[in-house]
Amino acid sequence: MSKKILVTGAGGLIGSELVPSLEKKHGAENVYTSDLKPDPKKNYFPLDVTDPSSLEKAIKDREITEVYHLAGLLSAGSEKNPDSAWKINLGGLKNILDLGVKYKLKIFWPSSIAVFGPTTPRHDTPQHTVLEPTTIYGVTKYSGELLCQYYHRRHGLDVRSIRYPGVNSPKGTPGDGTTEYAIWIFHKALENGRYECFLKKDTRLPMMYIDDAIRATLMLMEAPRESLTIDLAYNLTAVSFTPEELAIELKKLIDFEITYVPDVRQKTADTWPETIDDSQARADWGWQPEYDLAKMAKAMFEYIKKNRLS
Repeated sequence: MSKKILVTGAGGLIGSELVPSLEKKHGAENVYTSDLKPDPKKNYFPLDVTDPSSLEKAIKDREITEVYHLAGLLSAGSEKNPDSAWKINLGGLKNILDLGVKYKLKIFWPSSIAVFGPTTPRHDTPQHTVLEPTTIYGVTKYSGELLCQYYHRRHGLDVRSIRYPGVNSPKGTPGDGTTEYAIWIFHKALENGRYECFLKKDTRLPMMYIDDAIRATLMLMEAPRESLTIDLAYNLTAVSFTPEELAIELKKLIDFEITYVPDVRQKTADTWPETIDDSQARADWGWQPEYDLAKMAKAMFEYIKKNRLS
């Protein structure tokens, strides 16, 4: 029996890249997508993850066996609307988990480095450490981790998660997330030769190129359950850099000017780790990144340049 996969939030940063990989692996006819914006090119249907009855109907009617539950508000959007963040990020997750138990689903849910806070060690942040997030986004992510752990231990549900660092993709329009300066910088450098960064030049954060993020997600989901030792979410990273270091790398490819005018997102960035210890992911399911800063910057620049002019 072939897998029937549902991807919620399929039009987001992760989903838009994950769906083609899943379609290639399992067949486009076996991958269903849902998001706020319809995609006529995909096996799409409208779905409100906060409505358990419509969610159950979608899962039952399509005989779904796996769910990649990516629907949710990101950091900046969550701060603007905490009530919506709680309802979508946690309420939607609980609906998925309840249905996961009922229909024996395998579930992936994305956590984030936002679960960390100012009391967390910022250098080589360990897998097991202090988690005291100061943003509503971080609160929903940490609460979601605990919820996933509870459903696994209480009901035996196979639910898996990653604490994504900042994920950089050249496709689509970047949003208002704290780490998305590292995407905007390429667009603005090519657009008008200058970029005003909303973080300080020496703000070091863990980052990852989209190809590595997708590969890690699929590796985790394909790993034997018995090899997994983490029931919350796995630490994951590839490279850590500052806006200034990224700018230096980009200036090897294009001449542009960068200035730094920190906004409210600086306060969020100051509570997150600078570097992360992801040795548990490496030990349990063989994680190894393929993109360093130079390789990522070149890939980002070349894709965005080509598609701006095409």
